[in-house]
Amino acid sequence: MSSFKDSFKNAPLTFILGISNILVFLALSFIGVVEDANFMLNHGAMYVPLVWKNHEYYRLFTSMFLHFGINHIVNNMLSLFVFGISLEKEIGTFKFGIIYFVSGLLANVASGYYDIMTESFSVSAGASGAIFGIIGALLYVAIRNHGRIGGISGRGIIIMTLFTLYYGFTSTGVDNMAHIAGFIFGFILSVILYHKRRNIRNERR
Repeated sequence: MSSFKDSFKNAPLTFILGISNILVFLALSFIGVVEDANFMLNHGAMYVPLVWKNHEYYRLFTSMFLHFGINHIVNNMLSLFVFGISLEKEIGTFKFGIIYFVSGLLANVASGYYDIMTESFSVSAGASGAIFGIIGALLYVAIRNHGRIGGISGRGIIIMTLFTLYYGFTSTGVDNMAHIAGFIFGFILSVILYHKRRNIRNERR
């Protein structure tokens, strides 16, 4: 119990985001079918023609809190808690929030631009763009800390990222552009925001 309290104290935004996503998923599950594209579209999912032509820019944000089915949200929330707690503890809540939301929003923009270029439009939703932003940020932090952050190694982050991207490219219905863009933007934001903590020692003069 104390371990949970410590984790919540050190990473409150991670828990707030996770709980918010779960509550939204449960609420929508009670009133409709979350696997249905039209239902999700009516509740804020991302669809490029509506965003660019109808100026429904709010979808860039609301889609980050929607998930298509139980497997989708379970996988994303497990990743959020595992990686989000580590990053928020290291970088602080405010900077963590910037990385999460900016990475997620820019990942959706990049995904939308890719859809326009390929003229392939589909309803999309999920927190994975933001979560990949966390993973990209963690990689930079691990590099700055000689290959490790807490119990997560830089090598482990790279392996997990490559495996997830491979799974995405070999599966249908996965927004790989959002994953790649989120990872890149998260890494860049971490370069800007993260400053390695210095060990303070007492010295006699």
